[in-house]
Amino acid sequence: MAKAKSALATHRARMERKGFVRVEVNVRKDDAGLVRRVAAALSDPSRRSEARRLLQQRFGEPLQMGLKALLASAPLDGVELDRSPSPGRDVDLGAT
Repeated sequence: MAKAKSALATHRARMERKGFVRVEVNVRKDDAGLVRRVAAALSDPSRRSEARRLLQQRFGEPLQMGLKALLASAPLDGVELDRSPSPGRDVDLGAT
């Protein structure tokens, strides 16, 4: 049994050097095959980029946008942004 552990440790170390990490998830039995196929697609160099793009589109975190970028992207067609030069209203600051 020691040899089997050694082979497993060697395999895991080799995968870690290649940039892989071991992930354990719990899913329903019906979804296990799907999760395996997704993992296989993410580790296959020929399918990795498309799989990542599809998963990021559907499940990725929304892009964090700063206030300046948010305002720049706002649709402002037809919105009047000019202000009148009115100084406002008179306010009585006297003591009562």
